[in-house]
Amino acid sequence: MNTPAIRVLLVDDDPLVRAGLRIMLGGAPDIEVAAEAADGAEVPPLVEAHSPDVVLMDIRMPGVDGLAATRALRGRERPPDVIVLTTFNTDENILEALRAGAAGFVLKDSAPQEIVRAVRKVAAGDPVLSPAVTRQLIAQMSDGTKRHARTARARLAALGQREREVAYAIARGSSNAEIAAELHMSLATVKTHISRTLTKLDLNNRVQIALLVHDAGEDSP
Repeated sequence: MNTPAIRVLLVDDDPLVRAGLRIMLGGAPDIEVAAEAADGAEVPPLVEAHSPDVVLMDIRMPGVDGLAATRALRGRERPPDVIVLTTFNTDENILEALRAGAAGFVLKDSAPQEIVRAVRKVAAGDPVLSPAVTRQLIAQMSDGTKRHARTARARLAALGQREREVAYAIARGSSNAEIAAELHMSLATVKTHISRTLTKLDLNNRVQIALLVHDAGEDSP
């Protein structure tokens, strides 16, 4: 039985960017561009009509921007995954998009195979951020206020000891295999702790776990 194609919604106010993305993704046999939008306001009805698996979302649009559109999708019962499109990897809005629930970001000038790989990874449940990029974003763009720290610490306090250890390892950029070796637990147990942590903290992915730990301003549980 054939595996269903990954359905993608393209959201960008520049028709040339959308055309380029359509061409890039069109060459992949397992990806289908289900629909296109020029503004974040068009996203909810298009998601309702086409049920995309992944949304490639521009941040900067003149009407409803990508941040607001991503937050709106988070309110859905079963939202599609969002990959943020940006021109610069230092865009100050990327961090807010990740906090809003985006599964990662890709640069608009990325090689076609990188964009295709990003769509496949997110559709498979993996965030599109390397540990190095995660650390760079956190270091450059977190505001580090005391209010953020107090809130983050209170939320992390709801976790069990082992869950906190896994959360802090994620924030250090460790992979699941590295966490398993470091904490002397099986890979399945690491995945269970991550799943429970996401549920308890109402988060979407491990990137948001890393951001929360950084906001707490602590190096270890």
